[in-house]
Amino acid sequence: MKSFRWLTKAISILAILGILATGNKTADALNATSSQDNGSTKDDDPELFAKTSPYINAIMNSTDTTFPRLECPWLKTDRYTYLRSQSSSLWLPKSLRQKPSYFFALNMFDCAHVLPRLFGSIIEAIKFFGPESCVLSVVEGRSQDGTFEILHELRSEMTRLGVKYILQTSDLNPKGEDEDRIKDLAILRSMAVQDLVTNPSHYAHDTTVIFSNDISLCLDDILELIHQRRYQNADMTCAMDWIFPGPDPIFYDVWIARTITGDTFFHIPPDGSWDDSGNLFWNAADTRARWEANKPFQVFACWNGIAAFGAKPLMEGIVKFRGQREGECYQGEPNYFAKDLWFHGFGRIAVVPSVNVGYFDPLSRRLKEAKGYATHHLGSGEADERIEWEKTPPAGVICAPSWESQEFVPWDQALPKKGRAWKRLRERVGLIDVF
Repeated sequence: MKSFRWLTKAISILAILGILATGNKTADALNATSSQDNGSTKDDDPELFAKTSPYINAIMNSTDTTFPRLECPWLKTDRYTYLRSQSSSLWLPKSLRQKPSYFFALNMFDCAHVLPRLFGSIIEAIKFFGPESCVLSVVEGRSQDGTFEILHELRSEMTRLGVKYILQTSDLNPKGEDEDRIKDLAILRSMAVQDLVTNPSHYAHDTTVIFSNDISLCLDDILELIHQRRYQNADMTCAMDWIFPGPDPIFYDVWIARTITGDTFFHIPPDGSWDDSGNLFWNAADTRARWEANKPFQVFACWNGIAAFGAKPLMEGIVKFRGQREGECYQGEPNYFAKDLWFHGFGRIAVVPSVNVGYFDPLSRRLKEAKGYATHHLGSGEADERIEWEKTPPAGVICAPSWESQEFVPWDQALPKKGRAWKRLRERVGLIDVF
């Protein structure tokens, strides 16, 4: 175990040096991480390692009932068959095999309770696509509940399955005293996608990143997000995530998500009250109509528990996860990510309202009962309706360092006004497709 921890430390440091070599602007922040031990000093816990076997069995076996996890439907549709690799047999010569085109990325902290369902669904997706078409990249940090031990012991199963598995650890604590939470989260997200940035030639040009939070979801949720990204010719698609503070579900990621008009998904007054949480898209009639009809709709920004997006901006080094710029309103790293996508001409960002996810298995069961499974919303053979994409971002977007200080700010606040990005945006708007 000790050798693995020293190995993860070395990998993390090499990844950071790779960022510096490519001129990544996150270098200073990543240097702060490289000076730590990246998990290598975490003491091995034999008791936690001894408890991993049931978790591994549950993750690798979709019919395992050891844990009372969210039940998921069997796929009864060929809707997603086209997403599979057409040259994915391991017996083919290496030169003829397709490069990985699905990159699963996660940051994990104290979430052992959700691993059987979350990773179980991811493994189902990997088997569906073909293991050699996928990469699974996980950054674990500071867990005390066995999360690291489970992820560590999963390595042998990933090797047996034939999927590339990248496991890193970090001691970075976004909630620590005197820490810049958003900057730290951006560093951790950057670590998770670092192999794409460092080795872009190892991946297909149209690779999709599936970046998930610690949620409970099903295979059809993952497949529908990816399908809609391709079908809608979208740069990024997101689910909708929910919590249950009472009898009814409430949309959760309101601090991040912004409509195509730049507003929050529901109104939050300066006192921070969520009393209007049941009135989604109160000032965006077209968006509300599409949401009620379970049709994908365009937004300015989203994450909502899980996002699927094209890896091209990352692999080309033009977009990254980052913190606040000088003169920029303080908001979440997914907001900055979406903002930079728009700036570089990748503004086809959409929410897929048929994909609804929660953060605990019991609550996710209630959520699926209330909202339905993704495949339950499929039409009876008719083609999906395509989004009519807005070509330009809203002039202003709500920024809320706190709800008391929320205000509309220019969508491109603190970004350069001239240069390659604007040329790319002008060239692409309404003219150039993603694929």
